[in-house]
Amino acid sequence: MENFVAKISIMLVPALLAVTLHEVAHGYVADRFGDPTARLLGRLTLNPLKHLDPIGTLALIVFKFGWARPVPVNYRNLRNPKTDMIWVSLAGPATNLGLAVFSALSMRFLMLLRSTSDLGEFGNIIDPLSLMAAFSLYINVILGIFNLIPIPPLDGGRILSAILPDKYSDFFNRLEYFGFIIILFVIFYTPVWPLVLQPLVSLCVHVLAGKDSAVVFQVLNFLQT
Repeated sequence: MENFVAKISIMLVPALLAVTLHEVAHGYVADRFGDPTARLLGRLTLNPLKHLDPIGTLALIVFKFGWARPVPVNYRNLRNPKTDMIWVSLAGPATNLGLAVFSALSMRFLMLLRSTSDLGEFGNIIDPLSLMAAFSLYINVILGIFNLIPIPPLDGGRILSAILPDKYSDFFNRLEYFGFIIILFVIFYTPVWPLVLQPLVSLCVHVLAGKDSAVVFQVLNFLQT
């Protein structure tokens, strides 16, 4: 039971922040480009309860990876629908990658502080913050990369749809009805995850975390036990 509580305490805030800011970024950029749908529905808020998806939250607890309810975007309201949709779609993954950089810098600072100072009781605060920053780095890298997979309804799919000529994008958009089935098949029944995505995630973690990257993988091992 103590382990379960410890795991939730490490994951909860970083994961909620990652998925919430991802969705808010989509809505904010859409609003700036002429579509007020998310704002009018009250989705431009940092209140995670407005964004939580029950299945995505359960997946977070079980698989250490989750998602939020997508922010609605009406591309017809955008001033330049195809071009603007690229920026709206990029906003979510870009936010996650920005959070990953911030998390890496925070973790490295906390680890440096821990190793060079006698913090006394303050160390009891530094240690859990370091673990949370490590998980935040990982979950944001995962979300940033995963959402760029060019399969609708992922952001990468919407970007590809906006780039394709209309006659091809219309056909491509129809795949969205089967999108999650295709995504699950690609992740679990093809070598895309072990040969492409997992090495890319590990590379990003190593580049961002530097010599402290081992801390990230130690946190993951703890969460998976």
